[in-house]
Amino acid sequence: MKTILLINILIIFSILSSSQTTQHISGTISDEQGNYLAGVQVKTENSNLWAISDSNGLYEIEVLPSDKILVFSFVGMKTKKIKINNRTTINVTLKQVVSELDEMVVVGYGSRKKTEPTGAVSTAFHKNMRIRGVASMVMPQVAWNTEGYSAIHENGFKNVLSAPLSTFSVDVDNAAYSNVRRYINRGQLPPKDAVRIEEMINYFNYDYPEPEGKYPFSVTSELSVCPWNTSHHLLHIGLKGKSIDKTDLPSSNLVFLLDVSGSMNAYNKLELVKKAFKLLVNQLRPNDRVAIVVYAGAAGKVLDSTHGNNKRQILDAIEKLNAGGSTAGGEGIKLAYKIAEENFIKGGNNRIILATDGDFNVGISSNADMERLVENKRDNGIFLTVLGFGMGNYKDDKMEIMADKGNGNYAYIDNIQEARKVFISEFGGTLFTIAKDVKFQLEFNPQKVKAYRLVGYENRLLNNEDFNDDTKDAGEMGAGHTVTALYEIIPAGSEETVPTIDLLKYQANKTSSGGKTNELLTIKLRYKDPDDQKSKLYEKPIKNKLINTSKTSTNFRFSAAVASFGMVLRNSEFRGNSEMDKIIEWATSAKGNDNEGYRSEFIQLVKMAKDLMPVAEND
Repeated sequence: MKTILLINILIIFSILSSSQTTQHISGTISDEQGNYLAGVQVKTENSNLWAISDSNGLYEIEVLPSDKILVFSFVGMKTKKIKINNRTTINVTLKQVVSELDEMVVVGYGSRKKTEPTGAVSTAFHKNMRIRGVASMVMPQVAWNTEGYSAIHENGFKNVLSAPLSTFSVDVDNAAYSNVRRYINRGQLPPKDAVRIEEMINYFNYDYPEPEGKYPFSVTSELSVCPWNTSHHLLHIGLKGKSIDKTDLPSSNLVFLLDVSGSMNAYNKLELVKKAFKLLVNQLRPNDRVAIVVYAGAAGKVLDSTHGNNKRQILDAIEKLNAGGSTAGGEGIKLAYKIAEENFIKGGNNRIILATDGDFNVGISSNADMERLVENKRDNGIFLTVLGFGMGNYKDDKMEIMADKGNGNYAYIDNIQEARKVFISEFGGTLFTIAKDVKFQLEFNPQKVKAYRLVGYENRLLNNEDFNDDTKDAGEMGAGHTVTALYEIIPAGSEETVPTIDLLKYQANKTSSGGKTNELLTIKLRYKDPDDQKSKLYEKPIKNKLINTSKTSTNFRFSAAVASFGMVLRNSEFRGNSEMDKIIEWATSAKGNDNEGYRSEFIQLVKMAKDLMPVAEND
């Protein structure tokens, strides 16, 4: 007699009448550290329907119209009840009960803590399942959460008399937003240092005009009352890169650098990587080329540079990938650059696309080592796109450094919809650079501005003298990309106290004069064409024209709502009167042309975060 045990997907027992209509519900179950839990019982409160989560924390269950509540129970975890409310997806985080965990074997990644397990617990659970072998699934995989984020020290207000210049590198990364979304969708608020406000703002596209003339971008600005502090003003600056039709884009020489180490062995890591890169392969043209490099305990090439019309060959190579071993990330990056250099296309798009959870632990692994490696390679005309996947051991700090120092961009992919956004909806902006080393420098007029604060961009600040130094690295802009920056301004004449410095002893102490001009500030940008090493200068004065809040654009109001949300998540000292309900109101009034639904999704995300803010459990 054969016993069929389906562990990899899930175990579902349903007692249904054929005449009854059922509702399908699915989701994931994890602990507070973000680790998926296998063997959790999911049961309807009123009927006798139940399911078990699989090794990836996934569950599926059919419920009756009369079922209103799902009950999630697991040995060592606090039982949780969730109202169904017509939802088809319910993700759940369970809390540990320490007294019960002391009587179990707790299994973590690479470690095993043994206490005194009681056979009665396993046997009782086994009897309820009525299936042999299921008891082996009841031990939760509880691991230390080793996700890494660089500390963010928020920008404060600068006195214009002592600091009239604000200089920073453009940032078209948007990884922080999708990573924050991942936390909230899993029922958790994100760590404050995971919230990079400029990346949240720049996740969304804004309706800026196409550039005209010799410059590859347009610059727009708006000034109005600051929504979270009405005694201040808010300056919105928008940059739009020129759009290029896909058929006119230069040929691509791509190297897929894929992490296949043991830490990538999860449905939301390597399996999602495969699905994501298949979307990209389907976008390739015959004149594009792709090579594939993988790394685990060692690095190796699994596909020679192959033309884009050989899609089946490329797709087959991706499909055969499996995860296992340690993570020799440094060796993989070196090999990827070598292959990209061997197949270099002059005037083309030469780019490495790295997909990883960032968990480098063999060979070059420190942040400083990785930074030096990619810095040494960035001047050879090869760009680097970094895509983050997964959770639990996610190393955001390493990946951000690689993208920033390697002439590239950085995104976090938490689901196949995000992969579609990166590889299809924003195909040109993600892969094709129109300007590199793009730097902003704003000079504020002290006759109009008393103090200012750049919202976000803390890790993209530059020294003022770096603006004219072509050896200093800065951010890249892709085709059709938009970049948005916000400044909170204390207007001249305000009685508010701002930071000052003592009078200088050896220099003349004088107040800078803006004369009788009505200019608020002057925006200057420096940028290089993709194949050049010498920068070009763009300059534009901005008038001191305050727009009534009711007449501001949807761009202004929506970006302000996102910034305000980021400050609430960070519990920023500059959040002012930012509140979730106000953020929802601002964002709702500024949805604009939301064909892809990203702004609507943001509003729902704020509502979910609002429910998570109280400490009390919703049991």
